[in-house]
Amino acid sequence: MCVDRVATGVVEAAKKVDVRIPVVVRLAGTNAELAADILSRSGMNFLVAKSLKEAAEKVTEAIA
Repeated sequence: MCVDRVATGVVEAAKKVDVRIPVVVRLAGTNAELAADILSRSGMNFLVAKSLKEAAEKVTEAIA
């Protein structure tokens, strides 16, 4: 799956519903690095993880 397309959709959706809390996103697939760049350049509070373990750690950090 081309996750850069998914990342673009996530950014657009988050802007439409005015998400103001951190969003943890685990990226795995084709163009994952590009997808991470899209999320980081969005100006929104996306926490990007490369594994489920890392995603869980980021969730724990975000709620602490």
